[in-house]
Amino acid sequence: MATTRDLNGAIVAVVGATGGLGAPIVDALRARGATVVRAGRSRDVDVTVDLRDSRSGESVVSHAMEHHGRLDGVIVAAGIVAFGDIGSHDDVVVEELFLTNAMGPMWLAARVEQALTDTAGFFVNISGVVAETPMPGMAAYSASKAAASAALLALGKEWRRRKIAVTDVRPPHTETGLATRPLAGSAPKMPEGLDPAVVAERIVVAIEAGEREVAGSGF
Repeated sequence: MATTRDLNGAIVAVVGATGGLGAPIVDALRARGATVVRAGRSRDVDVTVDLRDSRSGESVVSHAMEHHGRLDGVIVAAGIVAFGDIGSHDDVVVEELFLTNAMGPMWLAARVEQALTDTAGFFVNISGVVAETPMPGMAAYSASKAAASAALLALGKEWRRRKIAVTDVRPPHTETGLATRPLAGSAPKMPEGLDPAVVAERIVVAIEAGEREVAGSGF
């Protein structure tokens, strides 16, 4: 597939930049010559972003404009997980899943829309394979990711006239360590997941190629 976007010199914000998948995405972008704005809740970032805060995207834009003069792309590589039957979850658990995994990316997209319009940039969200294949014992988590996936697919159509490329990415289980840090419950026994570096590379290739979605079968 021919490359349609050159990332050399691009200014790209990665939300969740210190995470198990965010960090290798940062590495893959830098290997192509991109300048990365590292965002997230960790202390070791360029700008603090909490996806549960509807206005966090404004901080991403402000930082990019102040330090780099523009914003060419945003990748959301942050999320939370919970395990267990939906009836076992406290209401707050379900609320947190949707705030972080579904509403957060949508709020962020709304805040960065104009900046990405100005550069004909790109917006990527990693929803995960559960968005297309919901799993028992992960109903609330699957639903939150499916909501994000639906939003991204619709947003891609809405933003075509703005020339912003939108990509929904749905990788299979990946060894990011997320399953060891659930908001509730405990992870079921799962086969070994994909190498995060391999998944990160696939995501960056999708950006370069202008792919609108990368299904689980695409990894």
